[in-house]
Parts: sequence; structure tokens; C-alpha cells
Amino acid sequence: MQKFPFEAEALKVWFQKEGRALPWRKDPTPYAVWVSEIMLQQTQVAVVVDYFLRWMARFPTIEVLAASAAQDVIKMWEGLGFYSRARNLHAAAQHIALHHNGVLPSTHAELSAIKGIGSYTAGAIRSFAFKQKAAAVDGNVLRVLARYFAIEEDIRLGSTRKKIWEIAEGILPEQEPWLVTEGLIELGATVCSRNPKCWSCPIRSGCAAFCKKRQEELPKIGKKVEITPLFRNVFVVLHQREVLLRKAEEGKVMAGLYEFPYADKKQKGFPFLFDAKKLQTLPEVTHSFTRYRVKLYPTVWMAADRVQLPEGEYIWTPLSQIPSLPFSSGHKRILKHLEALLYARLAH
Repeated sequence: MQKFPFEAEALKVWFQKEGRALPWRKDPTPYAVWVSEIMLQQTQVAVVVDYFLRWMARFPTIEVLAASAAQDVIKMWEGLGFYSRARNLHAAAQHIALHHNGVLPSTHAELSAIKGIGSYTAGAIRSFAFKQKAAAVDGNVLRVLARYFAIEEDIRLGSTRKKIWEIAEGILPEQEPWLVTEGLIELGATVCSRNPKCWSCPIRSGCAAFCKKRQEELPKIGKKVEITPLFRNVFVVLHQREVLLRKAEEGKVMAGLYEFPYADKKQKGFPFLFDAKKLQTLPEVTHSFTRYRVKLYPTVWMAADRVQLPEGEYIWTPLSQIPSLPFSSGHKRILKHLEALLYARLAH
């Protein structure tokens, strides 16, 4: 493995002094590291902390997670988005319980064979939990090393990421390499961010971008994926003490989550034939998922009767069961508005 000049000791000292006190760092068991890293994918640390604590209280071990119902797992993830992460965690826990006696393996090959664990997560588990000499390159590390070594290539390219992975492996010292791996992530998150705070950087003296005054230019980032706007009418249909819901099919982005019936705003009327009277318009809601930004226009309706619907997509659900069901983030906000409306109607 090629070695690269790097101020590893300075970074280690800085991280031990300045690293944030995060709950998964207090007791970095393989399970805790795994859960935290999956939660941190495309989600800010400030949001993850409370979710992590609730998750570990509800599913303290891999065995408990593996034995839990899928709906309970999705419910605990409600609001974090990218729900395939929760589904993969659950499936992986069942795999680990069956094939590894409920214990996460420690080798790259075994970890990478587990659903939802890629190269980065495998490296993080090996480094932080098992104290192995392993790199873990996320967006923060890509940015730090692209600046430190003045890498000119687009960091979205696979070839550039491969190059930076090799550098990340080549700067790890023999002594306490995990401090450098986590220190790089921390540095990118808190100091070497998109707007770098170079005056606070412990390794700026060796940073090529800083020395050449190019820290604002690097890293080079190609064109981002375009966001597609969606506009949907949402129909909250009530009948006595029940509400009509739809559950996303397996294989869909929102699989396992509940939503109210909806249709593209260009369409007129319900997405199905129904006799109902409009009660009220609820506040508009905006939410995002994958590459979509969705604006929801919810209205509340009272059904004339409990029409039987085709099995599968739509289901009548008692209002009393709603709190236990996992909803997509946008429809969860609609639900809060609905609860406020129902409470106000009961109060009068």
C-alpha cells in the first residue's frame, strides 16, 4: 500500500480534544456504530441523535431488532426518510441472528455481504468498533482529502473516489488508526465544510489547497441530480370512526409506510369512485424524498357510506390505530393537522 505524507498525529490530538460527544461514541459497540452510520446517511447529526437514542432503547440488541415486526421498525424510523435504510437494517439483523449468532462480523468481506452495508459502513464498523486499520470515506472525507492533496478531478466520478480511498488507506498510521479515520470525518463535518474554517484546522500547514489559497475552489463537484417537483391532491376520507389509507407496495420507495389517498393535481376528483362530502381544506404541506420535492394539497371528506374497495391498496383503518402506524413524512404532517381538526370538532 502506497504511503502518503499526512499530519496524522496533529489530527489525532485535535480529534481527541475537539470531537463532539455523540451517544454512539460513548460506547462504540459494533451494533451501535452500525445503527448510527446507517442513520447518518443523508441525515444531519443533530436530527439523528434523538432517533438513535430511541432506537437503542426500543431495539437494544440485534436479536431484539431481528425479532421485531417490520411495522414497528418502520414506525421507529418515521420521519428520518429514506426508509429502505430501516428495512435493510431489519433484514440484516435477521440475517446476522441466523448466520452469525446475533453478532456483527469483523471482516470486510463478511460485513460487505450483509444487506445495506457498503464499503463506507463496513470501514466505519471495522475502524470505530473493532479498532482495525480501515478507511471510511464519506462526503466529508472526500472534501478534506481533495483539498489537502489538491485533487483536481470531479469527486463525483468513480475513478476519483477510488483514488481518494487509496489515499485514505495510505495515510493511516499503525498506532490508533481509528482516530485518524474518525478525525477526518469530524474535520469535514465541523471545520473543512463547504465554507471552510481554515483558521481552526489542525492540519492546514500541510494542506495544498490552503497553501495555494484554493480552498474555496476545491473539491471539484460535477452537476447535481435535478430535483423533480410533484403536486398532489390528498384526500383524507372519514367514515364514522375510520379513515381511508393506502399502504405503499413492496418494492416502492415508500414501502411499508401509510399515506392518505392522493392523485396528481392535474387530475380532477378522487383517484377512485366515491360518494363523499367535503368538510375542510387543511394547510398545504411540502416534503422531499429521493429526487422529488412534493407539494401536498390535503382536504378532509366525510364518506356517505363505507364503500368496499379492492383489496390491497386502500384499507379502512380505525382512527384509534393511527398512532401505531408509520406514515411518510409529508402525510405525517397532514395527520397532525387532521388530529387538530378532530380535536377542535370534539371540543365543540
